[in-house]
Amino acid sequence: MTPNPSTTPSPWLPAGHPGAPPSQPLLDLQSLDGEQALGLMRLLEGAPSVQRRHQFFVWTQSQMQPLVPHQLLVCGAWQRQRRAVVLDAFHSVVLPAPAIEHLTDANGPLVAALAAHWVEGRGRARALPLSQLSGSARLAAEPLQAVLGDSHLLVHGVARPQRPTEIESLFVIGGLGGLGAPGLTLAQRCGWLDVVLPFLHSTWLRVTATELDLQRPGGPGSPAAPDKARTAAASAPRGSVTERERQILSWVQEGKSNHQIATVLGISPLTVKNHVQKILRKLGASNRAQAVSRAMALGALPPPERRHEADEG
Repeated sequence: MTPNPSTTPSPWLPAGHPGAPPSQPLLDLQSLDGEQALGLMRLLEGAPSVQRRHQFFVWTQSQMQPLVPHQLLVCGAWQRQRRAVVLDAFHSVVLPAPAIEHLTDANGPLVAALAAHWVEGRGRARALPLSQLSGSARLAAEPLQAVLGDSHLLVHGVARPQRPTEIESLFVIGGLGGLGAPGLTLAQRCGWLDVVLPFLHSTWLRVTATELDLQRPGGPGSPAAPDKARTAAASAPRGSVTERERQILSWVQEGKSNHQIATVLGISPLTVKNHVQKILRKLGASNRAQAVSRAMALGALPPPERRHEADEG
């Protein structure tokens, strides 16, 4: 996947850029409200502890979701072993298999169109109107559009310095409609994606490196050296998590704060905090994301995809 560079001006370039329309403002970090600033701080604080794929999913759903609302996140990283960009898809709604296949095929027409669109944007986050797709790329996007109802997909990434077509990481975001911050324009959503990209990039590279290391013979994931997190999860008694704690865990999984959970359940934030502390001790977890992942490993908490299927049923 090496899209050709282009000098086409990007509608999402920041104000002041030679190719940008004067009406396009940068995301002004100084104008963030308290909730947005707190959300950004939580995203940054949570990133270093993310090592595994399931932790990454929880981190994006809980910490990134308030800043960049989405139902679909496709992550790609260059892998030297395969000499290719390898893509993975995370989604909180059920997607048809053909949609996932097209989104994770680095050599397919849809990903090629997204990558080319991003390269044309000179390294900035961009929104690709699906109506602009043609031919096989348009056909590939139809199963996705049928489920998400999106008119655009956001795309961003990181390329090698001075080599814009040599992509190191690529991220595609969908499911923008009806998800939080309804007043945000596409340009503002792209601005937020610009802000979180460095942490998204570094965290995803760390996750892919960890997963590859666990898969190699003799690595930490081999039978001779079982994964510590899985061992700790298995040692926690499945029945030790009460129904109320499962209920609170499900809201933690959705990224709710203690105050928000308290409002939903009609209890005090302090009571929620005490429940969360008990959950952490029972599961041997050091943070909320780890507690969710261990509860899922134990079967005490279904993955979001399965829970959404149950809700729809």
